Amino acid sequence: MHRQLISSGTAFEERVGYSRAVRVGRSVYVAGTAPILPGDADPPGDAYEQARICLERIRQNLEEAGSSLDHVVRTRLFVTDPANIDEIARAHKEAFATARPACTGVVAALLDPRWLVEIEVDAVIPEEAP
Repeated sequence: MHRQLISSGTAFEERVGYSRAVRVGRSVYVAGTAPILPGDADPPGDAYEQARICLERIRQNLEEAGSSLDHVVRTRLFVTDPANIDEIARAHKEAFATARPACTGVVAALLDPRWLVEIEVDAVIPEEAP
């Protein structure tokens, strides 16, 4: 089966040996997405804005694969502090109000101490797409 690999071109992808997203058949798997800004600028200090940055990057990856936020079927939220879940959930609900995917939340340490959230999604390709 054909695999479409989607890359953001970062050195980290090459070093770790992964793709930003992978499309196989009518499924798309987007890797954990952190609130990384150009030039390694500091992300915003609040969880809501960080989640919005993650979700925007995910939206771009999904569109490159032929899908969209409306076709997400599962999300995984990795949060550093459970006290931030309401703000992260607000951004999640804004992005996925139509799709209402299955969702898992995990409290975890993330690779960069500036990150409050990392989001991973699985999506499908709509029937009308190529």
